[in-house]
Amino acid sequence: AYMVTAGTYLKKAVFRGSQRLEFLCDALLDLAEKYQWDLQAWAVFPNHYHFVALSPEKPSSLTPFTKHLHSVTAIEANRWERTPGSKIWYQFWDSALTYPESYNARLSYVHRNAVHHRIVREPSLYPWCSAGWFQRRATPSFHKRIMALKIERVNVADDFEVGAADV
Repeated sequence: AYMVTAGTYLKKAVFRGSQRLEFLCDALLDLAEKYQWDLQAWAVFPNHYHFVALSPEKPSSLTPFTKHLHSVTAIEANRWERTPGSKIWYQFWDSALTYPESYNARLSYVHRNAVHHRIVREPSLYPWCSAGWFQRRATPSFHKRIMALKIERVNVADDFEVGAADV
């Protein structure tokens, strides 16, 4: 399993508003499927995203997957902003999750990221993340265990200011 975080250039809220967030979320879900990355948790915001996924047979497809995602979404973002060719994405960070405790903590972190950014009080209320999906699909005991994990000490690149007004 891997955790990936990517941020927009200069942390600009390029994907602000429900239509843009929906576009970014749909692109992430569609391309993950195309590249055979099995998403376990995801959260997209106006200026960054996170996901936890099980890799396909060849995890080396992560870079082509993220490059494709960034290309498709940057082209559309530049169309919205009328700034063809402008830099949209800054970079991405990935971590291989090799221990169950590390995987579970990051799963919890990503599902609860909209709460971490103080956008919603209940994770499942944020429509551009996996928390509601996870709540419906996981067994009640697994859901409860994951969502109860302490995530304050999880080391994730997430110094993105996200205003509720941007969402």
